[in-house]
Amino acid sequence: MSVYSMTGYANAQHSSASPTAPSDARQAPGAQLGFEIRAVNSRFLDLSFRLPEDLRQWEPALRELLGARLKRGKVEVRASVDVQHGSVSDPSPKLLQRLNSLQDNIKVWLPQAGGLTVSDVLRLAASEQSGLHDWSEALLPLAQTALSALLAAREREGARLAAMLLEHIKQLRVLAAQATPLVPQLVAQQRQRFMERWAEAMALGVGSTLPESAQDRALTEATAFAIRIDVAEEITRLNSHLDELERLIKKGGEIGKRLDFLIQELHREANTMGSKSAALALTHISVDMKVLIEQMREQVQNIE
Repeated sequence: MSVYSMTGYANAQHSSASPTAPSDARQAPGAQLGFEIRAVNSRFLDLSFRLPEDLRQWEPALRELLGARLKRGKVEVRASVDVQHGSVSDPSPKLLQRLNSLQDNIKVWLPQAGGLTVSDVLRLAASEQSGLHDWSEALLPLAQTALSALLAAREREGARLAAMLLEHIKQLRVLAAQATPLVPQLVAQQRQRFMERWAEAMALGVGSTLPESAQDRALTEATAFAIRIDVAEEITRLNSHLDELERLIKKGGEIGKRLDFLIQELHREANTMGSKSAALALTHISVDMKVLIEQMREQVQNIE
């Protein structure tokens, strides 16, 4: 199953031939129905529609169509009807008569109101002619075409995000492998440092042997130090989270929320490693891990 991004864009158009014109008008022009879908990331599925008045009755059907295929994201759907204005027919006498009557009635109550211009009449004529088109058979198939294009775009973007996440997982594994041998080395160095300080405090010469009690104390101090800086548990949990992340990404589907939770856990482990750091090298590894995890977090928020 594929990984899908929540961001995407798609559009589709359908042209309609000239409808049957009224008996008192010339042939009305053709029109084009446009359908557009824009989607960005969101915690839940949020559908909003901007439809012409004569298409509003189709909103429930469109909502059902999109809701069946989209699970998360803020999705804006726009539909438009454009009459081919270059071939707009003359306004019908019936329309002109109605506009004239309406204008006279309005001026009775609003004497200062301006009269209709030629541009106003042509625009109203085009609107009337667009209403003559029947989109009932074209709207849902056109919406399905746009939705399929949107899903394809989201799948392509999801594949890119998945590849980036898998690459970051690989880099985090390398950093974890680099951190693993550092702790035993630090413990050995600290134990040697304790013994050297004991020797200096007891003013022992070169080649002298520390008393057994001093060696035991140095070992105890080194053990306590090892417990404080041990990050083996954090590295184990981090690798476990990376395994689960990789499994989910390869599985695909609706994984965005689970990925987001795992990213939070990765960040927690990297922070703990940084707080336990007793060497500059371990601090650098922790910082590099947090940079990679933050980059992953930003991208995971776009996954459905």
